[in-house]
Amino acid sequence: MTTVPGFRLRKLGNEYILVGESMELINFNKMITLNETAAFLWEQAEEGSAKPEGFSVSDLCKALCAEYDVSPEQAMTDVINTVSSWTEAGVIKLS
Repeated sequence: MTTVPGFRLRKLGNEYILVGESMELINFNKMITLNETAAFLWEQAEEGSAKPEGFSVSDLCKALCAEYDVSPEQAMTDVINTVSSWTEAGVIKLS
């Protein structure tokens, strides 16, 4: 998987939002807000997207377990839900 180029993570107060930085990515009817954990996962996904193979659910699970006190099972559930919502929002591409 890879993130769609042109989306940037911005902190707004205590929340994070994904912002489309080009005119074709801007949709004022939909704002993508992320909590701190999802923002961390987005940063990991962006780093993984720079690699030729992109990133995987497994990559994000490992990063989540390393950063937070969470079981691998809970991390997998959270990552799958997050990736699913990102796919629906059109901010990541499946390889």
